[in-house]
Amino acid sequence: MAKILIADDEQLIRKLIGDCLKKEGHQVLEAENGEIALRLFEANKDLELALLDIMMPEIDGWEVCRKIREKSDLPVILVSARSQDFDQIMGFESGADDYVTKPFSLAVLSRRVETLLKRGTNLKRKDKNTDDITIENLTIRPSSYEVTIDGEKIELTLKEFKILTKLCNAPGRVYTRDALLDELWGMDYTGDTRTVDSHVARLRTKLGDWGIKYIITVYGTGYKLNDK
Repeated sequence: MAKILIADDEQLIRKLIGDCLKKEGHQVLEAENGEIALRLFEANKDLELALLDIMMPEIDGWEVCRKIREKSDLPVILVSARSQDFDQIMGFESGADDYVTKPFSLAVLSRRVETLLKRGTNLKRKDKNTDDITIENLTIRPSSYEVTIDGEKIELTLKEFKILTKLCNAPGRVYTRDALLDELWGMDYTGDTRTVDSHVARLRTKLGDWGIKYIITVYGTGYKLNDK
């Protein structure tokens, strides 16, 4: 059984999805707007998945997803009546793991939920390394998800942290964009490699001179950590 957040301003939609998930044995929390959704996220550290409508009052689903992603790798499914490529790309760029267009099949939605829950469990099992990593003036502390440069803490999202850690664990090794997607977003992720590029670009910017020196783009392939 998993605790799942459903955020949608339509009560009927919340009920339909909620009843479906409850039949599968899950516990459901409901939010009628983005502000409540974020409050529930903050108050329930044991959440295992969130289903977010995009067009919600107060704070839209894209922004809720971004704010969740700053603090957590919680699996997120965006649900929307908007089916244009732009909307889906925006969804994945905000950090969503999946995107479902209304109207949708409850059976299919349930299967996507189960797939993401299983993937989330598998990814947690992989996070076992707790040894600190130091490269020049940068230190990574996996046990606390903390990165410092010259002792000053650098604020990274969890995805940015995991990309950096993966690169630093294997200097000189080239990680393709597809490999990073599969390992950090999961093989069921349906976004494209631009998601990796945008995360690496933000990571490099946050790390300043260190990021420019050490995070190398292998054009047409992916990324590596400079080992020279």
